[in-house]
Amino acid sequence: MIRFDRRRNLDVPKLGALFAAAWGSPKPGYERVLAHSFTWVTASSGDDLVGFVNVAWDGDVHFFLLDTTVHPDWRRRGIGRRLVQEAIEACRGHGEWLHVDSDEELMAGFYQRCGFEATPAGLVDLTK
Repeated sequence: MIRFDRRRNLDVPKLGALFAAAWGSPKPGYERVLAHSFTWVTASSGDDLVGFVNVAWDGDVHFFLLDTTVHPDWRRRGIGRRLVQEAIEACRGHGEWLHVDSDEELMAGFYQRCGFEATPAGLVDLTK
């Protein structure tokens, strides 16, 4: 059984292990990210963290969905979609927009099935 929680106390090393399993490396210093988040949603099986999504915000009415992650062993079970749905519901009544960035394939599939509409966006690479 999978348990979904909003803004639950998060074991940051377990989150790092989830990121490493899903994306190849942890995200060091994620505590700083969480300190500025509107909320986050976790998916757990027993003591195992199997999914996570973060909702950042501008402190007012705009929210940003970040780091949607499901452990590779737990994919294709609806966990990612439920994480996103929980995040959307957590934002309802608190703002105007929830934004997500993704590649075209994820947008045309996963995120549109979660209720997002594809829109054009601009980007500046701040590393250059």
